[in-house]
Amino acid sequence: MRKYGFNISDLVFKNPAVSDEEKNADPHIGSRDENADRGNWNSKKEYLLSMIGYAVGLGNVWRFPYLTYKHGGGAFLIPYVIMLSVAGLPLFFMESSFGQFCSQGPINVWKAVPIFQGVGITMMLVSTFVSIYYNVIIAYSIYYLFASFQEPLPWSDCSNWSDMNCNITAREYCNMTAYNGSLMAVNTSMIADGNQSCLEEFLASVPLQSPSERYWDVVALQRTSSMDETGPVVWHLALCLLLGWILIAAALFKGIKSSGKVVYFTATFPYAVLLILLIRGVTLEGARNGIEYYIGSQSNLTKLSEAEVWKDAATQIFFSLSIAWGGLTALASYNKFHNNCYKDSIIVCITNCSTSIFAGFAIFSILGHMAHVYGKPVSEVAQAGFGLAFIAYPDALSKLPISPLWSILFFFMLITLGLDSQFAGIEVITTCLQDAYPKVLKAKRGLITVLICIVLFLLGLPCVTGAGIYWVNLIDTFCAGWILLVAGLLEVFGLSCIYGGNRFIKDIEMMIGTKHALFWIWWRACWFFITPVVLLVILGWSLYTFTAPTYGSVEYPQWGIALGWCMTVFCLVWIPIVAVWKLVKASGNPWQRLKSVCSPTKDWGPYLECHRNERYGQAGMNDTNVYVISNKNSTRL
Repeated sequence: MRKYGFNISDLVFKNPAVSDEEKNADPHIGSRDENADRGNWNSKKEYLLSMIGYAVGLGNVWRFPYLTYKHGGGAFLIPYVIMLSVAGLPLFFMESSFGQFCSQGPINVWKAVPIFQGVGITMMLVSTFVSIYYNVIIAYSIYYLFASFQEPLPWSDCSNWSDMNCNITAREYCNMTAYNGSLMAVNTSMIADGNQSCLEEFLASVPLQSPSERYWDVVALQRTSSMDETGPVVWHLALCLLLGWILIAAALFKGIKSSGKVVYFTATFPYAVLLILLIRGVTLEGARNGIEYYIGSQSNLTKLSEAEVWKDAATQIFFSLSIAWGGLTALASYNKFHNNCYKDSIIVCITNCSTSIFAGFAIFSILGHMAHVYGKPVSEVAQAGFGLAFIAYPDALSKLPISPLWSILFFFMLITLGLDSQFAGIEVITTCLQDAYPKVLKAKRGLITVLICIVLFLLGLPCVTGAGIYWVNLIDTFCAGWILLVAGLLEVFGLSCIYGGNRFIKDIEMMIGTKHALFWIWWRACWFFITPVVLLVILGWSLYTFTAPTYGSVEYPQWGIALGWCMTVFCLVWIPIVAVWKLVKASGNPWQRLKSVCSPTKDWGPYLECHRNERYGQAGMNDTNVYVISNKNSTRL
């Protein structure tokens, strides 16, 4: 236990056990920080921008607009908003309040329910796996950003980098019977040159790849035919990946003190670009058709009767808000104790969902113009994921005047969207390590951050080989999918049913003030019943409809699928392992052991003694000018 004296004349908290030299050696602690051990955000703006940047990611731009178009246009907003209310917002509020209350990361917060401490380990591991491939996507964007400094854009047509499979239209062949009775395909142009004709029933159309699609496969990825064929490291992607990790290490070198400054740009710049793209898009011919397909007159309310629509709405909300990744808890743990986490949750959730809707207009207005140029319906050019970000949208931008400018803005936006999410993912890892070994790592946060970035860069090198895109898709499928649903379900069950929903509400009121009983009716209904049921249904549906992943028409080998399941098991197995270990270490008969590991530890509660009051206070603390910080942040099992 450490005692800190409060000097009224200086109006600062001083720690006599720590010299000024030692204090200055720890750059992530500020002189105005309430928590002198862990540090706090410099301002409320930095926290909100960090949370918005974490929640608003690539999925808001390349997944939500497509889902809206796919599931009935504007009608999809109905289940989307409902799922935000019953699942997204309650879990977001719960997770951020959980971290802020005890000022601990996603592992140590489970001192509230020790038997569930494995859930925090699962969250950290998922964030680690996702950080490996997520930065590869940033590397793709960095490469395309550099490639955009050309006129014309290299993917605008089939130039010297292309091959015979690059064309805007399909190639037609005629099946002709050879003299030996076998069939052979002859190009129709060769028949025309010989003044011959081909009967319609013998015509065969072979689809080819557009210039942007071919550029993505042949130049950017240098993609091999399957996961079995690894191929060499694609060095331009490896260098872009290295640059991405350098940017992240530099931004996080001083923890939240440095990343909080960076998010002033990275969290706001995407909105400026989306606004510019929207203004440019709505002035293009065909933009109206794209917007109508997205959320206009062609909205289909009958889609609401389909179960898949509701499942996709709930899944999009869950993953878009970054729930159960551990990042919300980690970022909120650096708040001051009396920060209004309820108000923050409302602001971040509404901003996130509004951004998704707003991005759809910017995306589909330009896709509408692209469909107009090609003379195709919007449904044939609308894609999601990699197909939208690196094939369809770049292709559409290449058709605009001053196309390099629009392409540079678009990929710069993707980079900033990805970096914000990466900041929080790495913060999860560093926070968990710092909470586990506070005395050793407190003054070495910058070094730890650099080492983590180096290790993750090396682990990400297989993702920038010729088979890299298959690895990215594999990790995304098996590590960023229903594992999070399991973690989220256990989180809400552990806090509501084992720790106690009413006790948790009293903890929140210690931070934001006492609320009327009516205020908590909705939150109680969600935490005790509605949210767990929704998560359980989504989890069951996801497992029931699970199919082996593919990349386009390329199927994964059996060893690849087995490896994916191994990653899933590795993330989840710590939940039962830690639970059993806690039971074994506990004392007493089986019932006493179970009761012990389901009850908060003695050092559970607010990090600073001055905030613990009569609910968590220690006996004998009569001097109001002295408060005690328990060195309780240990994750040793």
